[in-house]
Amino acid sequence: MTIRAVFFDLGGVIVRTEHQAPRQRLAEQFGMDYEDIEKVVFGSPSAARASVGEITEVEHWQNVMKALKLPASDIARVREEFFGGDIIDRDLLEFMRSLKPKRKMGAISNAWDGLRAYMEREKFADVFDSIVISAEVKVAKPAEKIYRIALDQLQVKPKEAVFVDDMPENIEACEKLGMKGIRFTNPESALKQLKTML
Repeated sequence: MTIRAVFFDLGGVIVRTEHQAPRQRLAEQFGMDYEDIEKVVFGSPSAARASVGEITEVEHWQNVMKALKLPASDIARVREEFFGGDIIDRDLLEFMRSLKPKRKMGAISNAWDGLRAYMEREKFADVFDSIVISAEVKVAKPAEKIYRIALDQLQVKPKEAVFVDDMPENIEACEKLGMKGIRFTNPESALKQLKTML
């Protein structure tokens, strides 16, 4: 069966925290560990609600500020420091562009409602024929429904698709559905596996 569509996760794959120092410094300002500040931003009930569109990204950041006992006016500064070590893998995006028009490209991301605007601002939304964001579709990986939505949008069968993600449970879920999965640990290894499949 020919692979007709390639789906990528965003956070941890295309957008990655390559430098931990800015986030570490931020944690230290609050007498926290790196893991503690990550939990406040990504691992809290507020973050989970934002991921399925129950609250907006702005409301979530207001909750983060409350947890850190800071005024809402500090949101921009804290966000900038928290994401200060993140990079967008432009080489990976160029490789994805090179697969078009022979194959359809899709994104499946557990993310808040600001992701699409961020992708457009950073000029890489055009890489994808379909972008499925959990906050917009109100369901998050590893739920089967989010994969079904993505496959439907590109009009491909599960066995015609491959999905690249950094979380083992998301890979297991896509494979259970019949998609091929590649667990992302680094760009070189992921691309090597992907090229073999294609």
